[in-house]
Amino acid sequence: MRFLKFFLWSCFAVFCALLLSISGAFLYLSPNLPSVDSLRSIQLQIPLRVYSADDKLIAEFGEMRRSPIHFEDIPEEFIHALLAAEDDNFANHYGVDITGLMRAATQLLKSGQIQTGGSTITMQVAKNYFLTSERSFSRKINEILLALQIERELSKNDILELYVNKIYLGNRAYGIEAASQVYYGKPISELSVAQLAMIAGLPKAPSAFNPLVNPTRSKERRDWILGRMHRLGSLDETSYRQALAEPETARYHGAAPELDAAYIAEMARAEMVGRFGSAAYTDGFRVKTTVSSERQLAANLALDNGLIEYDQRHGYRGPEARLAELPRDSWPSELAKYRSLSGLQPAVVTQVETSGILVLTRDGNEHAVAWDSMKWARPYLGINSMGPRPQRPADVVKLGDVVRIRWQDDETAVFSQVPQAQAALVSLDPQDGSIEALAGGFSFGQSNYNRAIQAKRQPGSSFKPFIYSAALDAGYTAASLVNDSPIVFVEQGMDRIWRPKNDNNTFLGPIRMREALYKSRNLVSIRLLQTMGIDHTVDYISRFGFNPQDLPRNLSLALGTATLTPMEIATGWTTFANGGYKIEPYLIQRIEDREGKLLFEANPARVPSRNTETKETEAEAYAAPDTRDLNDGEALDAEPRLAEQVLDERTAYIMTSMLQDVIKRGTGRRALAMGRGDIAGKTGTTNDSIDSWFSGYNADIVTTVWAGFDQPQSLGRNEYGGTVALPIWMSYMSAVLKDMPEHPPAEPDGLLKLRIDPVSGRSATPSTPDAYFEVFKSEDSPPPMGEFDSGTQAPGSPLPADEAAPLDLF
Repeated sequence: MRFLKFFLWSCFAVFCALLLSISGAFLYLSPNLPSVDSLRSIQLQIPLRVYSADDKLIAEFGEMRRSPIHFEDIPEEFIHALLAAEDDNFANHYGVDITGLMRAATQLLKSGQIQTGGSTITMQVAKNYFLTSERSFSRKINEILLALQIERELSKNDILELYVNKIYLGNRAYGIEAASQVYYGKPISELSVAQLAMIAGLPKAPSAFNPLVNPTRSKERRDWILGRMHRLGSLDETSYRQALAEPETARYHGAAPELDAAYIAEMARAEMVGRFGSAAYTDGFRVKTTVSSERQLAANLALDNGLIEYDQRHGYRGPEARLAELPRDSWPSELAKYRSLSGLQPAVVTQVETSGILVLTRDGNEHAVAWDSMKWARPYLGINSMGPRPQRPADVVKLGDVVRIRWQDDETAVFSQVPQAQAALVSLDPQDGSIEALAGGFSFGQSNYNRAIQAKRQPGSSFKPFIYSAALDAGYTAASLVNDSPIVFVEQGMDRIWRPKNDNNTFLGPIRMREALYKSRNLVSIRLLQTMGIDHTVDYISRFGFNPQDLPRNLSLALGTATLTPMEIATGWTTFANGGYKIEPYLIQRIEDREGKLLFEANPARVPSRNTETKETEAEAYAAPDTRDLNDGEALDAEPRLAEQVLDERTAYIMTSMLQDVIKRGTGRRALAMGRGDIAGKTGTTNDSIDSWFSGYNADIVTTVWAGFDQPQSLGRNEYGGTVALPIWMSYMSAVLKDMPEHPPAEPDGLLKLRIDPVSGRSATPSTPDAYFEVFKSEDSPPPMGEFDSGTQAPGSPLPADEAAPLDLF
């Protein structure tokens, strides 16, 4: 009896000691415990996602891949798998499982080391959200206390939702939805039971049980979980056997974009970081851009094909590497060092035959490349010279050569090479400046330098329309005669002489402005600028949105020696397309937070409709502030903003008419193949064919294309704006305008159409031979024949027809 009393009192004392210890620990630690209420408003890190205008994913930015889901969206089979793996008593305990803790304590006493923590899912939530991974008794006690609080304040479903969205599951995947996308490339709702069990096995050790790193251990873990599910009654015998027999198919799936628009993605990322700082990468912003996926794909294809065609015209530069001296079994690993660039896949030549070659690609498969696709590959000797035409595949490649192939629509491989030249394409809506498509180079993987917005190059003759527009507003007309004859400029006080010339070194004498533009006569542009004055012309051209600092204040401006980006050129051209209004290009249409709440919606200045009531109303609307960029998250209505008119709409209409003749009769005649009468444009080629340009439009869309080398050098003899840039423009615009009706600009009031004598530029009499119709502003219509004696000044033009005097050019 005494022993029994001693034992009972001892047990009571131990119990009291434990109770006092726990109470003391609670009183000591509880003031430092975080509030469980914060779990209700926890902000998980979610990456920035960028979408096209039609909701195609372009890119994802952020260190963590995470797509939070609600409890209702978690497959029931996954919950069973997770509980079988982590906490099969989850539904019954109150945050702490005494059995699990006792088991962990026993293991600690036996081994002297912490084997398992005995943590429940609730305790893991406490650790993941509030604590560190430090292995200590104080941290464990905090974990237990927090788990008890969490169970009192949150439901079991809420706890599971918090857990599955927070846990790290390897390969930058946080949460089960992200893991499903990373390992299987589809949402978790579409996974099989075996695949769900594999993901459920990752929280214990994401590295050890990773199916990409340790497929054997991962499958063992998966099968163990399936067995547990079967024993616990959540998986019947048939389903269990089927799941066990299912092979493991996990492989890495990156954040695969639905639309290839890497330059657009980078522009959006940079703008978001400018707005929100580092929070842009973690706060789950959803950015919708103005880019159309169809037009972006057309831009990518047009630019890639145009550069490849140009590149192949100048010959084959040889393999990127030669692996013939290396063991053949090392070729795949060597080939893995080369990336695919805009559809050009690296491959190593494994066999050379008379009918073609066999190549090995990075996926380990061999493919046949026909000889017909290799006949272009004359040896490259220089930009203007090539070697003899190859007669057989062996004249082009050797065994072990690393080459490039691309796939055609019929899934056949063709021989190719990565172009050295680059190009950029910018396509804008002239009504509001939205960016419809943009390509900043051949491949973002090759170079992330965005030539569309960063490369300042000389636009050449594609800049002349701005000079001609200034002339039309200075009293000239499209029928004004300007002398296309030699002119010499001498720098005062020095012996420096400038003798500008036309590209073919010919001179046509007095020529109508319309004809001078579509024939791109340099001397006419220089004489127009000389007469109007450089300062006046620079101020005028600045209205189109150009920075005056980028416009040289000398007569070379008439030849397009300004340094401008393709985006700036395209923006300037929108003024001709929209009837004289200045717009600002923009990319981001709207920004939403992680909950889908609108944070920003673009309110660009738009071209007013033709039924706008009064100019006073337009001015007021133009001055209205944009109030949709909201720091407080409250959506406020913004008044529509109207674009500023910077050009007489009649001038814009006449310029469009003249630029349409560039297509019909001038340097852009190749575009006649498009079969449209509503397009206008102008080529541009700088000295030595260093830069190639084409800008063109109809009333719906404006597109500018530039092509050249990053380090300026000649594109080669017989390479011009019409041979390099124009084909890219045509390919893109043909795809964009397909099935769209022709849309020329509407004719404004205040214009006259008169028959003109092509020799004098004056109004023609009924008997005048070869008379043609010309468009004039009503106040600038030319006098009829015979009103003045013939003289040295062309009617309607202030420009003297005799040779200009030497000018202080510099």
